[in-house]
Amino acid sequence: MSTADSAGRPARPSGAARPARQEAATMQRDATRPVPTGREAVPAAGREAAGSGSTAATATKPAPRPASSRRVKLTVARIDPWSAMKMSFLLSVALGIALVVATVVLWTVLDAMGVFDKVNGVIGSVIQDGGTRFDILDFVGFTRVVSLSIVIAVVDVILITAIATLGAFLYNLSSALVGGVHLTLTDD
Repeated sequence: MSTADSAGRPARPSGAARPARQEAATMQRDATRPVPTGREAVPAAGREAAGSGSTAATATKPAPRPASSRRVKLTVARIDPWSAMKMSFLLSVALGIALVVATVVLWTVLDAMGVFDKVNGVIGSVIQDGGTRFDILDFVGFTRVVSLSIVIAVVDVILITAIATLGAFLYNLSSALVGGVHLTLTDD
């Protein structure tokens, strides 16, 4: 005999006759819950006994385990060339910017220390060509040095990105032959 609710829908089965899917979902949900530690792990009856100072309850408590580190052995089987290219591009751009900034700082420090004037004096005294005056800044002027460092940074960005992408392809080929790089990780 089937019963219906006020809307005319068939009544749900009782808890004892739940469908198998619902039970599986409940079991899976319960399995993902964290395991309680400490006082929550003791059932209510055990808490009452433990709270009363009973020696039987304290004698059954397990001794705390010493902390040990886990070791996990992993293998790097494949490197995605697209991700290797993106990462190498970003890192090479950062290195290129650092190169240009370092060049500007170095040139400014050398100029502030008067190195270029001293080099002009030394080379001028060696050459002593009468009317022609030697100036080192014609060769290593600020704009010329910064422009050259920008060109070198752009070429490095292109080369590093291409080499890293090619390296990922070559790693994948060699990994297919020999199995990849084996790593052992620990959580100390």
